[in-house]
Amino acid sequence: MNSASTEFQKNAMSSFVQIAAVVLLITWCFKIISPFIGIVMWGLIIAVALYPLHLSLAAKLGGRPKSSATLFVLLGLAILLLPTYFLADSSIAALKQMSTSLNEGSVKIAPPDASVADWPLIGEKTHAIWSDAASNLEATLNKFEPQLRAAGKTVVSAAGGLALGVLQFVVSIIVAGVFLVSAEASYRVAHAIAGRISADFGLNLIDMSIATIRSVAKGVLGVAVIQALLSAIGLVAIGVPAAGLWAALILIFAIMQLPPLLVLGPIAIWVFSVADGTPATIFLIYALVVSASDGFLKPMLLGRGLDIPMLVILLGAIGGMMLSGIIGLFIGAVVLAVGYQILMAWMSVEEAEDAAEEAAAEAG
Repeated sequence: MNSASTEFQKNAMSSFVQIAAVVLLITWCFKIISPFIGIVMWGLIIAVALYPLHLSLAAKLGGRPKSSATLFVLLGLAILLLPTYFLADSSIAALKQMSTSLNEGSVKIAPPDASVADWPLIGEKTHAIWSDAASNLEATLNKFEPQLRAAGKTVVSAAGGLALGVLQFVVSIIVAGVFLVSAEASYRVAHAIAGRISADFGLNLIDMSIATIRSVAKGVLGVAVIQALLSAIGLVAIGVPAAGLWAALILIFAIMQLPPLLVLGPIAIWVFSVADGTPATIFLIYALVVSASDGFLKPMLLGRGLDIPMLVILLGAIGGMMLSGIIGLFIGAVVLAVGYQILMAWMSVEEAEDAAEEAAAEAG
């Protein structure tokens, strides 16, 4: 073996060891920070969405960005925690009252209307179960005890997930405040990294991502939050038990681009069975208005020039929730929308370059 071959083997082995060390370090770093990726990403999304308001408030406060960021953090925590507390309190109180009434045997269920039996597919079975519950509720509950236990475990698990999600949101809001304070430095770093990725397209990548985040945050997440809050007001006003849990479910459905009427509709039917006709009709009309409100809210809030298919938002929300839990529901919709916009922009650039090359070839 000559000296050149030996030197090549030494260099190859040295390069392999260096690459392996870098890969090991990157993998190790990723595993360390992976539990915090969702929280930091959501904090970044909040900061990007609020940055224009942050600049305006900082200017009104005499050019003090730290004071502005602190106010936004306190306001965000209040908006998150106060409704959560009141809705959780109402849900717990309703569940306690229901448990007490069941133990005392004072719960009375009105018999179903004869028209219930005419409902397609489920009418006869629903009418039979409802009639049994109206005549002997305890026996009916005992009959479905295994299903009720399974449903109870699911509800408890969901409540625990929501509590963890609220805690994650609290941390994300604080992280967003940190990003707001260091926004200019973070923007320069992001531009430098994007420039390294692609000198031509990379510099526009950050600005396009920021515009998409703000648009989706207002047009998808903002509308979902508004619909959930309006639904919660109606549910509390009409006296629906566990209004907080129903409002949280409506929020999830709205982010997934599913109409709140999927939740409010069955509740409205239940309200007709326990309340007078006038308030029940008012609640039904209110539910229809809330469910249809995205028809005029989205054009107002969703940025012009951004045509993001509903399927992209739906897949992003579901995939994000499967990956990161409740907080991933919010992150997934935004991140996949940003990725979709980047892909469309890259394809437009490629098509423009191909067209220019074809035109130059024809001219030549």
